[in-house]
Amino acid sequence: MIDFIIYKYINMRTRRNRKIRSNKTKKNKKKNKMIKPKKVNGEDFFSDYPEFRPNLTPREMFKLGSFGGTYWRPIKSKFYDIELKNQHKKYPKSWWKDIPDDHLTRPFNKYDVKINKYGKKVGTTLKFWEDKGWMREQDPYGWVQWYCEFYLGRRTKDDVRQIDRWKKLAGPNGRFRKWLVTQILKKGTKKQWNDHSISPAIRQTLQHWAYKLKKKDFDKEVKSRKK
Repeated sequence: MIDFIIYKYINMRTRRNRKIRSNKTKKNKKKNKMIKPKKVNGEDFFSDYPEFRPNLTPREMFKLGSFGGTYWRPIKSKFYDIELKNQHKKYPKSWWKDIPDDHLTRPFNKYDVKINKYGKKVGTTLKFWEDKGWMREQDPYGWVQWYCEFYLGRRTKDDVRQIDRWKKLAGPNGRFRKWLVTQILKKGTKKQWNDHSISPAIRQTLQHWAYKLKKKDFDKEVKSRKK
């Protein structure tokens, strides 16, 4: 009789523990669920960071022509003892369809401005960014690598910092975005908001931060300046 009671008790505990583990697994799966972006009014909308509104996907950035074809080149990072290469290949193959490999991985000393959408060389060296302390071990290639990971659903403690950087440069009040509107009004007319001859370097820089000036954004900024 005592053996039966002990058996029943152990069996109940086992079922209870299995239920607890099952509930924990469900909670963890829910917690770690990948958050994919949705297109809202031509912008990528991330439900957990609604203030982050780039309007170019990682594929679109490189398809348009960015970084003189050098972004995914082999690099020596201060965070690793080995040379890093082929890092772009861990992302969906569809991202790189119809994009020549030398538009992605050419050496930095062979930077080709003709590859860039706006035909201007912008940005600086990896060493400069590392010396400034702006790089992180998880994304040794920089902001665009972070964006690729974030776009696919990864979330880390560095997200707030990286999104803040984007907001300060390419967000609604970002300095480069506002400066582009200023230059358009200064050098042209409202009808020339998409004239690529006006501030092509600024436009190229914004593209490297997943943003392209849209008419609705231009009109909204112009209207805000009249108040």
